Amino acid sequence: TRRNRPSPLSHHSNGAGPACSAAGYRKAEDEMSGTTSQADPIDATARIVLLNRAQTTKFCDNHVSTAKYGILTFLPRFLYEQIRRAANAFFLFIALMQQIPDVSPTGRYTTLVPLIFILTVAGIKEIIEDYTMFWQHWISVAVGDMVKVTNGQHLPADMVIVSSSEPQAMCYTETSNLDGETNLKIRQGLPLTASFQSLEELMVLSGRLECEGPNRHLYDFTGTLRLENHNPAPLGPDQVLLRGAQLRNTQWVVGIVVYTGHDSKLMQNSTKAPLKRSNVERVTNMQILVLFGILLVMALVSSIGAAIWNQQHTDEACWYLSRAGDISLNFWYNLLTFIILYNNLIPISLLVTLEVVRFTQALFINWDTEMYYAETDTPAMARTSNLNEELGQVKYLFSDKTGTLTCNIMHFKKCTIAGITYGHFPDLDCDRSMEDFSHLPSTSQNSTEFDDPTLIQNIEKNHPTSPQICEFLTMMAVCHTVVPEREGNQIIFQASSPDEGALVKGAKSLGFVFTARTPHSVIIEAVGTSSQILCMLCFNVCLFCSNRKRMSVIVRTPTGKLRLYCKGADNMIFERLNETSQYKDLTVAHLEQFATEGLRTLCFAYVDLEEGAYQEWLKEYNRISTVLKDRAQKLEECYELIEKNLLLLGATAIEDRLQAGVPETIATLMKANIKIWVLTGDKQETAINIGYSCKLVSHGMSLVIVNEDSLDATRATLTAHCSSLGDSLRKENELALIIDGQTLKYALSFEVRQAFLDLALSCKAVICCRVSPLQKSEIVDMVKKHVKAITLAIGDGANDVGMIQTAHVGVGISGNEGMQATNSSDYSIAQFSYLEKLLLVHGAWSYNRVTKCILYCFYKNVVLYIIEVCALIAMCKTFKGVDHLKMTILSSSVFMFPTFMLQRKPGISGNFKIAISRHGVCNIYVYVCVCVCVCAGRVMQCWSFWLGLILVPTACLLKDVVWNAGRRTVRKSLLEEVQELEARAVDPGAAVLRDASGRSLNERAHLLTRVFRKTPSSVGRSNSVQQTVSHGYAFSQEEHGVVSQSQVVRSYDTTRQRPSM
Repeated sequence: TRRNRPSPLSHHSNGAGPACSAAGYRKAEDEMSGTTSQADPIDATARIVLLNRAQTTKFCDNHVSTAKYGILTFLPRFLYEQIRRAANAFFLFIALMQQIPDVSPTGRYTTLVPLIFILTVAGIKEIIEDYTMFWQHWISVAVGDMVKVTNGQHLPADMVIVSSSEPQAMCYTETSNLDGETNLKIRQGLPLTASFQSLEELMVLSGRLECEGPNRHLYDFTGTLRLENHNPAPLGPDQVLLRGAQLRNTQWVVGIVVYTGHDSKLMQNSTKAPLKRSNVERVTNMQILVLFGILLVMALVSSIGAAIWNQQHTDEACWYLSRAGDISLNFWYNLLTFIILYNNLIPISLLVTLEVVRFTQALFINWDTEMYYAETDTPAMARTSNLNEELGQVKYLFSDKTGTLTCNIMHFKKCTIAGITYGHFPDLDCDRSMEDFSHLPSTSQNSTEFDDPTLIQNIEKNHPTSPQICEFLTMMAVCHTVVPEREGNQIIFQASSPDEGALVKGAKSLGFVFTARTPHSVIIEAVGTSSQILCMLCFNVCLFCSNRKRMSVIVRTPTGKLRLYCKGADNMIFERLNETSQYKDLTVAHLEQFATEGLRTLCFAYVDLEEGAYQEWLKEYNRISTVLKDRAQKLEECYELIEKNLLLLGATAIEDRLQAGVPETIATLMKANIKIWVLTGDKQETAINIGYSCKLVSHGMSLVIVNEDSLDATRATLTAHCSSLGDSLRKENELALIIDGQTLKYALSFEVRQAFLDLALSCKAVICCRVSPLQKSEIVDMVKKHVKAITLAIGDGANDVGMIQTAHVGVGISGNEGMQATNSSDYSIAQFSYLEKLLLVHGAWSYNRVTKCILYCFYKNVVLYIIEVCALIAMCKTFKGVDHLKMTILSSSVFMFPTFMLQRKPGISGNFKIAISRHGVCNIYVYVCVCVCVCAGRVMQCWSFWLGLILVPTACLLKDVVWNAGRRTVRKSLLEEVQELEARAVDPGAAVLRDASGRSLNERAHLLTRVFRKTPSSVGRSNSVQQTVSHGYAFSQEEHGVVSQSQVVRSYDTTRQRPSM
């Protein structure tokens, strides 16, 4: 608490997510990932936080903003961005030159006023776009405050845990915003403060908290809590809750705020939003520089001509010109004069025209109803309009997995018990196809879609497999580390693993309800021949880890038997089965079937233990539990001694649900020659499963798995794979590269990076697992710099912000992980499937329209002002910088008619007029030119002029009128027909089903068919893939946490009343 502040335990966070943008994180020891993150503070001053007293040091407030500009930084940053454009820099130079007396043949403000107008329009557009991106996070907490956060809320600042509703001051946090992992992590306060749970106790706390100064090390924290009348207590990262994490499965937690606002570790890792430029803009800049070079040559030739003319025509010979003191006799003044005179060779209207065109294209994206997600009332949003054409040139797409490709919802779908598979749909004789799932209602709240009454009927009718079914369901309700909580008549399951939560809920739906847990027992309500309550004594929990790929519990059944339940990956379970175990072949066949549907499987087995053998094992287990050296490894070896001679019961199948339309979208983008890389913080097996189910990895692909733990091993493995490819290196092969974050630490180092890139470019799909946010941005940056292709990154969490900002184009998904990615992105959409139309329609057409607009502006100015260098014009001006408008217009009139007709060119009318003509700029310009030309012809009264006015345009446009117009009328291409229908707001579906001759659709037509097919909006759709894949097991838990899962289940007694604030 703090003096002169509201209630210290007031409800501060309001459930809002953090507004921080995280460019990257890494562990302290990870020094080989590269240098894309910010440098460490050289000397971060240690921080002293006083408890329940006013702070003696002023700390930064908790305000965080995602705006690109600030009130003070707008003008310098905006002007820098504008002057980087060669056209603006050139016209600023011309405007300055025009201020020199007697140099400019035009007015002093001829260029300055249009330039100010252009900059004003661009500035207004930037303010509007930045305002739409602006989102601030302001929660009134300060350093030293004690803040109460309740279940489901995001942490408003970095805070040290004081106490919580859970035993021993434990709490669960979800860090998917930070590292992409879906499993919950356990943090625990100090035993010293765990008992301080009332307002009165917290108010009387006195002392200070000493800790390190703000730094970017997300996984490090060093501090000391010094309470009066108590010994100092050390603080580490396990006692800290970070801003951006979400409190889960914990009623409340109270903490002391230590870092706020930009001092928080999340913001210490953030970067300013970059100023991105499109590739078209860079090319245009180069073209403008080329035109500037031509202008200099023209001005130089004209100045040399003027010098020669002045030498040949002296003052005595041209006494009637009165050239005494004439500035035109100076060569350098003449050069400046001609530069100013010819400056219109570079179109000053180009930039403002492009700004208006791009802004209108951004509105088209915002107004697209096919990218509107009705369930959350979320439309697509172009947060910047400067990159519209970049969307049409994307070659590499980097995607997050959790929340981007998947819904982050686990569903218990099917199971096989005693050789019989369950989980089919009762109204069909066979399993439903992928399309059939689109009609199912969303059941995300239940986490189960198991709908097969046969299983319960087999129990009730005493089927021969009824004992195995009951044992299987009992194991589902017992073998886990879930903690149940009651809210009224409802039971809420606290699960650190979403897979375990889905299984326990699945058992509940089948009548085996996990109701309570005590430190030494679990209680379930089970159905059978008669309903009964089973209380099983839980003795030991053999923990899950990535190496073991399984977990076990040892219980004593109500009948007095000592039984070990074991669940895990199929290969781990089958290796430990007894030779007499039944149902092996049938279970393997069912596992294959589940795998073809993209489901994640777990095998279930058990064994009855002898009392004497168990006691001997228990002595060894207790001895190893106290060993200091290599305890984890020795415990794994100890578990091996008891987990053997198992009897197979069956297997479960869990679906990590994909978003609607993800497989189809990925398949379409891959057909469009867009390379897709999945970068996820999740486990390798989970990522591979998702790769198969979303069609990124196909049946025919070979998996190249690279998991190494040293630089030399990584180098040797990558070099060996590159050598084996031979001439196919850097060419697309039917390979999928799977690499984990530990290996990436070495693969991204300077000496190995090229080999890694060569191997990755040789694969059709790349999946990077367990990667940190920093590694995500480094991978994107590597491809961006070395491949020279347009990159796009898409994600939905704070851990994706780094790669979103690094890529040429960043797309944020408005998902369940907050608005961090959306607020840092260039474009935001609600579903991954909308990316298809964003790229293949809006992107492709924006690129087409913008490039034609640029070419039109260049052509218009070139044909208008290039004539001024002609000898005739030069002689008429006597090589002086005097504007001779009528002669220029007269000479250029025949060149302007093709420009005028360009607007009517049949091949581009459907798109070009939308992008340009609607603004009226071209029409007005053409009307003026025609009027001036007709006026010139009337003054000249020359029949040859009028004849040329008719013949020259006719000859120039004959090909377009006869060939192009005729072809487009009689034999349109599919693209042209679709464009015209879309421009008239007509459904192009009929057009894409046939071509002009009625033949079958080609590949491009199929792409368009997919683009214009509306995607079902239901998240509840299942996307399975019918193909043979490796079995993926469903399990994810925090490993080596501050509190082991065994300790967690020993700490709870859900039969007692929980403490409340």
